[in-house]
Amino acid sequence: MKKQRLLFTLLGLFILLSANAIATPNPFSVSGYGVIHYAHFDWELDPDRRAAIDVERLVIAPKYRINDTIRLESELEFEHGGTGSTMEFDKFEEFGEFETEIEKGGEVIVEKLAAVFSFKPSLNLRIGHIIVPVGLVAKRHRPQHYFTTIRPEAETHLIPTIWHETGVELFGSLGPLNYQAQIVNGLDSTGFSSRHWIVRGHQLRFETANAEAPAFVGRLDYAFHENATVGISGYYGDTAANRPKPDVDFDAYVGIVSLHGFYEVSALKVRGLFLWGSLENADRLSRVNRTLSNNLNVKRTPIGSSALGYYIEAGYDVLSFFRRPNDKAEHQDQKSILSNTVLDVFARYDYYDTMASVEGIIFDNPRWERTTWTFGINYHVHPKVVFKSHYALRRLATKDKNRENTFALGFGFQY
Repeated sequence: MKKQRLLFTLLGLFILLSANAIATPNPFSVSGYGVIHYAHFDWELDPDRRAAIDVERLVIAPKYRINDTIRLESELEFEHGGTGSTMEFDKFEEFGEFETEIEKGGEVIVEKLAAVFSFKPSLNLRIGHIIVPVGLVAKRHRPQHYFTTIRPEAETHLIPTIWHETGVELFGSLGPLNYQAQIVNGLDSTGFSSRHWIVRGHQLRFETANAEAPAFVGRLDYAFHENATVGISGYYGDTAANRPKPDVDFDAYVGIVSLHGFYEVSALKVRGLFLWGSLENADRLSRVNRTLSNNLNVKRTPIGSSALGYYIEAGYDVLSFFRRPNDKAEHQDQKSILSNTVLDVFARYDYYDTMASVEGIIFDNPRWERTTWTFGINYHVHPKVVFKSHYALRRLATKDKNRENTFALGFGFQY
């Protein structure tokens, strides 16, 4: 009922702002995107894994400009087709034991709800629920921004995506240099696990997020071309103080550094990321987490004291070989279609290890060291609509049954 009330409230706000937009010149705008995909699995450790279709997400992002200085921003995300709960069958998080858990199914999530104060290009302020700008996906998460049907796995298995917290941000640009500095609420270490490191420490399980310990976030991006940028981002914060109960008497600081960049000029697209993170007292956290209540719906598996991931992907529009700049079509509509159509052939390499190092007696499980080669095609029938296909060959660091191959099809749009 609470989610339904939230949904109706947001829809009512949407209608009210739309009505106001009729009387005021262009104060209201809305954008968004959506993703649907299909996957067929050939995994040696899970030969009975079923093919799956997922209405992954629909995002609606209304914005309202109050005046030249103040605007309101929001993003509402519908994940996996709506709201409810689902049963998960997880073979692998307990060192090969079978584990059945209840976890969230479809969700309605407020990813952004903030007020922005624009003073000048070099100094602006954002207050509210905001996107944490760590990594490449944080800034480039629409389906046109990555080749595969799902977001890059070397990043999404290490940090939350899209990562959103509540806090305050200073941002601006100094010529080609863009910066962001944030203070936000931190992570909850009860959700950390072997498979996903800190990803499930993102506080989404409860109605309110614990804010005993803040986190500090920074990002610098240098744009040396309109469609080419390199940058660095980082995160630092204690995750012990934000646990549901005060059940630990030690600190558990998480530190993350990401180097990222993209080059999308003419027919060539290249994107890449390197991400490293460390967790203080990972062995002590692992022991405490092992005794957590089943009602928390957390994995309770050993946690790596550091995690490492990187990927690089490159694609080329093969239709550019056949497209001549002086071609003239008989009809403008035909010319527009020809000029907007893009067929990217791509390859990507991912490496990530969520237990890159361990402390104490924790077993460094080779299953969580993963390497993936992915090949595929993206067909952009329009700059805002893309059809995708790929074949991914993932290999685990284990000696036996280490093959996980996946064929996927997808459809994405933005508006």
